[in-house]
Amino acid sequence: MAEASNTPNTNKVLNPAPYTHREVTANGIRFHLLDYGGKGNPTNKRTMLCLHGGGANAHWFDLVAGAFTPDHHVLALDLRGHGDSAWADPPIYTYDHYVDDVGKVIEALDLRDFVLMGHSMGGMVSLLHASSPVEQRAQRIKALIVIDSTLRITAAHVEGMNARGKHPGRAFATLDDYVARFKLRPVETMADQITLDYIARQSARQFEDGQWRHKIDRNAMATRTPRDGVPHWKDIKIPALLVKAALSRRLSPQIITDTQAICPHVELVEVSQSEHHITLDNPAEFTQVVRPFLDRL
Repeated sequence: MAEASNTPNTNKVLNPAPYTHREVTANGIRFHLLDYGGKGNPTNKRTMLCLHGGGANAHWFDLVAGAFTPDHHVLALDLRGHGDSAWADPPIYTYDHYVDDVGKVIEALDLRDFVLMGHSMGGMVSLLHASSPVEQRAQRIKALIVIDSTLRITAAHVEGMNARGKHPGRAFATLDDYVARFKLRPVETMADQITLDYIARQSARQFEDGQWRHKIDRNAMATRTPRDGVPHWKDIKIPALLVKAALSRRLSPQIITDTQAICPHVELVEVSQSEHHITLDNPAEFTQVVRPFLDRL
């Protein structure tokens, strides 16, 4: 793997890929998807379903989707309580519910022979879904890509998130005010200001009181629980790829060692000049290191 560097990223960001909005109802919840399509006839392309991280939304894939559309029909899903998907009522946000949601969305869209890609929390959800007995029987997924996920989510890790979720989020009079004060979670990033302003505008909406707030249902943070995903790798029989951000500590050497010990065929690649938010920090290199894995499928 390349040596980590904290030199500012000078790579040109990719242009956001064009998309259309889609909706599907599953598990009694209205889900929103971004459909980036594919060059030519999307029905002739292998589908790629992308899952974002906690507190994020489907637009985290805007800067990388265009690199995959020549040979994939790319979709990005807003998980329950995130982005433009509906909030759960009652507000239940467990990993098991996320996994069940994804399975129901896959069934509703009749996805088969597709690539499942997840970043951060979405990577854990992708892993848990791909390793589930239901998915093993259905055998719908062609390959799994897990991007810089915290595969061992400890009580200490979620403590701060739970605390933030229990407090009201900040409200702003205008969208511009929101964008000016926007920060990623975690805050470390190599993305340039243009990228950050872009993703900020995709992360807020105007609520009924006229104020602009982050789109997330804060219960999704307040109720996050610890989870160890590493043991689930033993049930992954399909081609699999771990993508590590060079400057992130999420995929520690110990977790990588433990994962490869029980899933020897999983491949590992690293993206330089990137903190946790890889698809924002270094989208060009991310697509370059993922492409060989996809080509071998």
